[in-house]
Amino acid sequence: MAENGDFSFAKDGNVVARNGLPRIQTHGSSKTKPENGICHDDSTPPVKAQTIDELHSLQKKRSTPTTPIKDKDGQGGAPFATLSEEERHKLQLQSISASLASLTRETGPKVVKGDPARKSETPRVGPEHHHYFTPAISVSDSALKFTHVLYNLSPAELYEQAIKYEKGSFITSTGALATLSGAKTGRSPRDKRVVKDETTAEELWWGKGSPNIEMDEHTFLVNRERAVDYLNSLDKVFVNDQFLNWDPENRIKVRIVSARAYHSLFMHNMCIRPTPEELENFGTPDFTIYNAGQFPCNRYTHYMTSSTSIDLNLARREMVILGTQYAGEMKKGLFSVMHYLMPKRRILSLHSGCNVGKDGDVALFFGLSGTGKTTLSTDHNRLLIGDDEHCWSDDGVSNIEGGCYAKCIDLSKDKEPDIWNAIKFGTVVENVVFDEHTREVDYSDKSVTENTRASYPIEYIPNAQIPCVGPHPKNVILLACDAFGVLPPVSKLSLAQTMYHFISGYTALVAGTEDGIKEPQATFSACFGAAFIMLHPTRYAAMLAEKMHRYGATGWLVNTGWSGGRYGVGNRIKLAYTRKIIDAIHSGSLLTAGYKKTEVFGLEIPAEVEGVPSEILDPVNTWEDKAAYKETLLKLAGLFKKNFEVFANYKIGKDSKLTEEILAAGPNF
Repeated sequence: MAENGDFSFAKDGNVVARNGLPRIQTHGSSKTKPENGICHDDSTPPVKAQTIDELHSLQKKRSTPTTPIKDKDGQGGAPFATLSEEERHKLQLQSISASLASLTRETGPKVVKGDPARKSETPRVGPEHHHYFTPAISVSDSALKFTHVLYNLSPAELYEQAIKYEKGSFITSTGALATLSGAKTGRSPRDKRVVKDETTAEELWWGKGSPNIEMDEHTFLVNRERAVDYLNSLDKVFVNDQFLNWDPENRIKVRIVSARAYHSLFMHNMCIRPTPEELENFGTPDFTIYNAGQFPCNRYTHYMTSSTSIDLNLARREMVILGTQYAGEMKKGLFSVMHYLMPKRRILSLHSGCNVGKDGDVALFFGLSGTGKTTLSTDHNRLLIGDDEHCWSDDGVSNIEGGCYAKCIDLSKDKEPDIWNAIKFGTVVENVVFDEHTREVDYSDKSVTENTRASYPIEYIPNAQIPCVGPHPKNVILLACDAFGVLPPVSKLSLAQTMYHFISGYTALVAGTEDGIKEPQATFSACFGAAFIMLHPTRYAAMLAEKMHRYGATGWLVNTGWSGGRYGVGNRIKLAYTRKIIDAIHSGSLLTAGYKKTEVFGLEIPAEVEGVPSEILDPVNTWEDKAAYKETLLKLAGLFKKNFEVFANYKIGKDSKLTEEILAAGPNF
């Protein structure tokens, strides 16, 4: 053997190995270059692994600890405080165990971190679990097992979980994760329930027109127990600890416990993602969601009308989801919670888009589906603060969410390039149809549902403002797609009119059958989001008017629908004209225009807008049949009045003065 430690085939032909091949011998040193100058030394120390599983474990770099911790005084410790990994691990699992506690047993389940499929990582039962005490009478099969917790996984890890274990999960050609939400491809508002107790009975909006359908505390606890027991019976659950509201002074800590990687990735995108330092001090959540997904509620339970139930308990600050895997229930459930919690802090919660100009001028966009809210609030000349949910506090506006939930039906790169380009790795696309071989999505295909959606982090939008906050709004824009064709393309609103049209939340849907076109269908949704509000609509409207008055914002009603006749007779107002109108609102030039008042609705319409034909600004000019215009105008006004009847008797403040002002701001005929 040579002394230098290198190896080569032996030159002595008499030296052979047992298999008849030349024996490998060593010579030379790694510090000595070979004489021929061709070979180089790439030898390294042997890997620190005895098995393939151990070798794979070395492939992944250990992340910096992100477990919520407390110091000796019970206060939040400094980032990456000097606790041992075992102590961090224990504190995190205690917090999650408390969230998963059953109501019929004294403690939560025995939870451990990690995927049960990775057997080499499965912790051994040890003394650290002795603090759990379970009475003998409560022992069940679920108490004999560990519930594995997959905590705040990264998108890459969640992709792996979805692809391996969830049927219907695929990677599309752009890198997005395509998933199926099961039988439910949209929200189930008739199955949503809110616990009615002494407090909520007085605070919330109940009765005709309200989205809040009551349930009692006992029924909620029955459903909660059903969801928690189901989650505890699984080999693993996904837990997300995240935030709502980009305003650091008023953010809410939320914990989402779910059975699917798809749901965990969806909420990773939609909520605000904590930094490792923030997770260190996360502590006890302010609100918890138990998403049992496909597991149904018991239809024989009181108040249940189907196998689906979405239940809110504001006193317990908990939400239970049974019998639906549609991820949007979590997003909108949390929005309902914010609609309750924020007004208590004198902060207005809003279902709106929001952007800001280079000079700091913020605009809010309200509008129901099909009105152009997403299209008009996405402006390459302005920064996007958010596309759907916001708060307006004394410090300005802030986005509630950390992501966007965009409709995908008929999505095209030309019309909506930002959304198109955002559908990449990390994005969840729900219920879309794609080519079996190329995995290219066909956004025009409605085979699964028309309500196809994409969920992605807001930073996927190039002109998003991060952090998603801005100063007080200068303009409040209410969008309506008026298929009756009688509302002006733009009108300036008084505060009372803004409240009236905000409470009304009007748009018109185009109706049709195989026999031909029928009359447009007027749709009203209070505060442009009736399905999610918790208090009476006039409460939100009064807060909106107060903030607009205090900070000098102007209200506008913009019709993105028809002109010159109803749908089927007139023409839809060109998007280019609507954009010119929005530009004039942003620039402030529309404030200095001359105005005149329309009949019936009493709307102030400008005499001219740069880039828009003046004759279309007053809708009566565009109708050839003036009698038909007047008839249609009165018909729509009647629909407004009928819709507003449910709000007319609600008093704001000690007297009904403000209510009377709002009513007077509506159509008069």
